[in-house]
Amino acid sequence: MNSFTIQFKYLLVCLLTTVYCLLLCACSFPRIIVLDDPLSPEEHLNLGVAYEKKGELDDALKEYEKASKKLPLAYLYMGNIYFQKDEFNEAESCYKKAIRKDPKNADAYNNLAWLYYIKKENLDEAKRLVLKAIELNPQKMNIYQDTLEKIRVLKNQ
Repeated sequence: MNSFTIQFKYLLVCLLTTVYCLLLCACSFPRIIVLDDPLSPEEHLNLGVAYEKKGELDDALKEYEKASKKLPLAYLYMGNIYFQKDEFNEAESCYKKAIRKDPKNADAYNNLAWLYYIKKENLDEAKRLVLKAIELNPQKMNIYQDTLEKIRVLKNQ
């Protein structure tokens, strides 16, 4: 046997021994399991906004869903994603849930009213919703007034 063959066999034995030891040891090492989500609901919401800005709507939706367990505002964001995806029934459900969980969220009322305007249905309800939004947040009256005017025009056609 030449020296190359002896070195090769030695390296092979060392390698096999190392792999064998690693396999045996791997079974005995404790595994780390994370039971709690390391991100807060606010961080999930912010991450969702970042995904949404990049146009990654499905990833944004996943983050908003995680945030919604503790933050009612997340339902508004989820509704907006579904609206962008033309999934209007899901958007409507999320807006209604946002209102139910936080009855003072004026944007949820306005966005549900806007959804009804786009769908050309429930226009009386849409008008009531946007008036409630104005009542809750007069600082955004210009935005909400735009929704109200469009609803009124559509109703008069």
